[in-house]
Amino acid sequence: MQSREIFEVVKPGMYTTFQDMGRKGYQRYGVPTAGAMDPFALQAANIIAGNSPDAAALEVTLLGPELIACTDVTIVITGAELGPEINGRPAAMWSTRIMREGDRLSFGKYQSGTRAYIAVSGGFDAPRYFGSSSADVKSGLGAMLKKKDKIIGYPRPVEQGIGLSRKHIPAYKNSIKAAVIEGPHTESFTDRGRETFFNTVHRLDANSNRMGYKLRSEGIQVKEDREIFSDAVPMGGIQVPGNGQPIILMADRQTTGGYPRIGTVASVDIPKLAQLAPGGEVSFYPISVEEAQRRLLHVKKFLHELSFYRQYI
Repeated sequence: MQSREIFEVVKPGMYTTFQDMGRKGYQRYGVPTAGAMDPFALQAANIIAGNSPDAAALEVTLLGPELIACTDVTIVITGAELGPEINGRPAAMWSTRIMREGDRLSFGKYQSGTRAYIAVSGGFDAPRYFGSSSADVKSGLGAMLKKKDKIIGYPRPVEQGIGLSRKHIPAYKNSIKAAVIEGPHTESFTDRGRETFFNTVHRLDANSNRMGYKLRSEGIQVKEDREIFSDAVPMGGIQVPGNGQPIILMADRQTTGGYPRIGTVASVDIPKLAQLAPGGEVSFYPISVEEAQRRLLHVKKFLHELSFYRQYI
């Protein structure tokens, strides 16, 4: 299918980029993974739109863009409730919506969450770097949307109103609990430091971004005589620098790190973190690797059934 212009950017929003499931296999060369902050919302948007789950979509942060359709196109918006509107009228989320040529997509009043995802049936023709369309602005791989940009894609018609059942749509809260797999540097923390970490409500600092979430709370004690070698860092890894204030490594994290890690947020809870607004609260509880894997497999099974059997719609 030949690509064509599907949107013109009137306003780019605060931080709108193309994201997919990230670039895999290049972290060992110093290339960050990037990818969607909320993998569930991105995959759900694509599946509802009839695309591959890992196709590129637009990730919208807090303040959405304003886009004019250059042709008829079917869209799906998932994730944060940022008040999407088509021609000034509320547009249902987690469901296919048809935009006609000349229609205007905009975002109004913020309600919940932090990041929304816009998928189009047929997919975007987004630039690819190292096998992925995920923008990593700080590394020079891709860029944020700009005013007057023309967005290219492969639009194809899909019936309006195909969407996720309400009971399966996530609710984004500003006070969450996240499961953590302890380690790998447990021995670097005092018993009191570990107790403080798991028994304290941490607040998300406003100076947080796609690279890392800075938390503010009572300091986590680290043993002064402990030294570690820099090693590869995963999505959700929780570093504790010398000031004792944890940092959760997110999608645009560096490839290696030298601070001790008290644990890693279970993959199944990354979407909850990704949707936490600045000032939001998070508390942690320990979980086994086996339980974390079981929960993740449950989500993967849900997405598989959504994709291949169109269940839950």
